[in-house]
Amino acid sequence: MEDLIKKAQILVEAFPYIEKFKGKIIVIKYGGRALLSEQAKGNILEDIAFMSLVGIKPVIVHGGGHKITESIAQDGGVSKFVDGKRVTDKKTMQVVYKVLKDMNKDLVQELISFRGRAESVDPKICKNVRVKQESKKLGYVGVIERIKPDGIVKMTDSGFVPVIMPVGLDSKGSLYNINADDMASEVAISLKADKLVLLTDVKGILREKSDEDSLISSLHVAEVDELIKIGVISSGMIPKVKACLNALNRGVKKTHILDGRVPHVILLEVFTTAGVGTEMVQ
Repeated sequence: MEDLIKKAQILVEAFPYIEKFKGKIIVIKYGGRALLSEQAKGNILEDIAFMSLVGIKPVIVHGGGHKITESIAQDGGVSKFVDGKRVTDKKTMQVVYKVLKDMNKDLVQELISFRGRAESVDPKICKNVRVKQESKKLGYVGVIERIKPDGIVKMTDSGFVPVIMPVGLDSKGSLYNINADDMASEVAISLKADKLVLLTDVKGILREKSDEDSLISSLHVAEVDELIKIGVISSGMIPKVKACLNALNRGVKKTHILDGRVPHVILLEVFTTAGVGTEMVQ
C-alpha cells in the first residue's frame, strides 16, 4: 500500500507541470554514443510517449553519427572530419541518408510500441528544409536557410510526435547532411518552442571535466564566451552550446543539455523542481 501511495503522490506533484506545459512544444535532440543502448533509448522514448499522452507536444530531431561511421567502415571506407564535421561526398551522403532513414523508422516504431503516436519527417520527401552548402571542403554538408513548419505543426496538433531526420535540400534539389544540434535548434525556432532539450552522453557542462560534482546546473548566456575561452566548454560541447545560444537568441524560452543515460531524465527535467543537467537561459 505504501508503494501505491508514493506513486499517487508522484502523480499529484507532476500535475502543475503537466498543466503548465500542456499544449506547448518541446523539441528534443536525440543523440550521443551512450544513447545507442537499448535501455537508454527505451527510457527516453517512453518519456516522450508519456509527454505526448498528457497533452504536451514533443518533437524529436535525431542524429546518427556513430552508426554512420560504423556503416562507412563496414563498406571499407574511412570517415574524415573537419572541425568536427563529417566530410560528405555523394557516396557518403547516400550512406548517411540510408542510416538516418533506418534510424528514423526504428524510433517511430518504438514510440508506437509505448502507445505514442509518431510520424516520420523526411525533408527529402517533405521538402520543408532549405539549405545551402556550408563549404566546398565539407561537400554535402548544409547550413539551414529556412524551415517550413506547417506540416510539423499539423502533426503536433493532431497528437503525433514528429521524428525528424537532419537532412535538407538546396535550391537545385541536392540532398545535404545537417548537424543534428543545429537542426534541432532551427526546428525549435521555427516552431516557437518553449524548450529545446539536447540529449547527450555526458552529465552536462562541467567546470572540471573529471569531476561530475562540478556540474554547472544553470548557465547564463553572458557567461558562455568566457567559459569557451578558458576551455570549460570545449570540443563536442561547443556546437551544443552554440545551438542553445542560437535558439535562445531567436525566441526559444529555455534550453537544456541533459545526460540521456539517466533513467527518465526528460521527465525529471520537465515534471520536477530538482533540475538535472545544465539549463541555459537568457
